[in-house]
Amino acid sequence: MDSSAWDERYSGTDLVWSATPNVWVEQIAAELPVGRALDLAGGEGRNALWLAGRGWQATVVDFSQVALDTAQALAEQHLCAGDGRVATVCADLQTYVPEPAAFELVLVVYLQVAAGARRAVLRAASEAVAPGGRLLVVAHDSTNLVAGFGGPQDPLVLYTAEDVAADLSGCGLEVERCESVLREVSTDQGPRTAVDALLLARRGLDADLTSP
Repeated sequence: MDSSAWDERYSGTDLVWSATPNVWVEQIAAELPVGRALDLAGGEGRNALWLAGRGWQATVVDFSQVALDTAQALAEQHLCAGDGRVATVCADLQTYVPEPAAFELVLVVYLQVAAGARRAVLRAASEAVAPGGRLLVVAHDSTNLVAGFGGPQDPLVLYTAEDVAADLSGCGLEVERCESVLREVSTDQGPRTAVDALLLARRGLDADLTSP
């Protein structure tokens, strides 16, 4: 789907995604000191809004301006209007270059694209991680197609945590978690289980950011 298709999808009166943060973002970020966060492919900003509510300065990047307008409206509704804790950038992640070494937390949550595009985005995301900061990648796992619930049904846009680790090889990040995790999903037919890929990586405080 291109940006115009996502604009159309986001143009309804209801949120496309939950108003609450992703369960893995909430679990991991709750333990981190407040800083600057970058949410790539952040849509309507549910993760950034939750982080901002905890005192973070959060930037949402997405190629749907409609989604970003919703994020800004929610920020003004639920946070102090004009306090600047949530910023938005309308950009295609395939060409977007984030501010280097500037964020204590970089999120890439459910970016389901083909391997080549994924690798480029993830390596660019890694460059945005500040010394001592973390990169969190969450995705619909490849095994979710046969062993889980929901998510894309195209195997070409599904991947594993090990795929993410390979994409980030040589980027100067230390992998802290690399695993498949189970997420409970509420449905009209009762609870179901989805399989997610999760990778959490950290840049050392003494990282040499001048190296190629």
